[in-house]
Amino acid sequence: MARRAVTEAGTPLAFGVDIGGTKVLGAAVAAGGEVVAEARTSTPQVAIDPDEPVRGLAGAAVADAVADVVRALERELDAVAPGPSPVGVGVPGLVDRRGGVLRFSPNLPGAVGADMARLLAERLPGRLVRVDNDANCAALAELRQGAAAGVADALVVTLGTGIGGGVVQGGRVVGGAFGFAGEVGHMVVDPAGPPCPCGRRGCWERYASGGGLGRLAREAAYGGRLHEAVALAGGDPELVRGEHVTRAAMAGDPGALGVLDELGWWVALGLANLAAVLDPEVIVVGGGLAAVGELLLGPTRRAFADLVEGGRARPAIGIVPAAFGERAGAVGAALLGREAP
Repeated sequence: MARRAVTEAGTPLAFGVDIGGTKVLGAAVAAGGEVVAEARTSTPQVAIDPDEPVRGLAGAAVADAVADVVRALERELDAVAPGPSPVGVGVPGLVDRRGGVLRFSPNLPGAVGADMARLLAERLPGRLVRVDNDANCAALAELRQGAAAGVADALVVTLGTGIGGGVVQGGRVVGGAFGFAGEVGHMVVDPAGPPCPCGRRGCWERYASGGGLGRLAREAAYGGRLHEAVALAGGDPELVRGEHVTRAAMAGDPGALGVLDELGWWVALGLANLAAVLDPEVIVVGGGLAAVGELLLGPTRRAFADLVEGGRARPAIGIVPAAFGERAGAVGAALLGREAP
């Protein structure tokens, strides 16, 4: 039997959509945080001319994808709510909270300059639509109903295609003067490191994200340390990706476990730098890469204890998995959509 877009108690659902570098994930969320339906599609990849003066050309395609996901959720639910469900949308990059314009986004360069709030409102008429940074949405979900519930000061880090961050201070998600706070993935940890899509070199996400894992994996594969992962990639070290490493690690392969240890060190380095500035009580780690669980969190905790200022002399900072996993951004976006502006 098709589910209706209201809970048994009569509370309308809210829709949340998380735009990632590779996928657009939507969720219909009940008032208690329960995900009752899910839909996803690929993030549009629109080629752009770097010398093209008109910006934001891909914004319309991304907005179309969001609208497609919302309609898919409605079909899944056989929606018969008294009115349209509110929609919250998490966008990767610098989203101007005053107007909903995407000012900068290494993972969505073709959409930079797009008025995402207007584009989405045009495609979802009659709905309350709210837009914010994707990691801020994830932080909102974990703060309200997840791993940071009841915590006044926390840090939420999402490890995916890149790295996003949400800062919780005084029991609320901090956006900063313009809504740009929390761009932790573009902290430079090695000025001589590999180029980053943001235009600089050696950003933290070049080492500690899913893309960073792939780079570490290929280095290890060419060094002859990843036989099982290379076999999973068809025998070509150049084709080794992060998923091959995690599969091999879950099977107990020593070489793959060694690469995850190295990745955990890089994750811990960034977390230690952030802890020195923010002094969080707990650090919540989410995103697709966190799905490997203790194989990554264990090495991260051990390295963090050595790297953080004060080490074991300071009160322990918990490093815990996100309660909502890769859905955190979509759940938080739904919570954002449910709230009045």
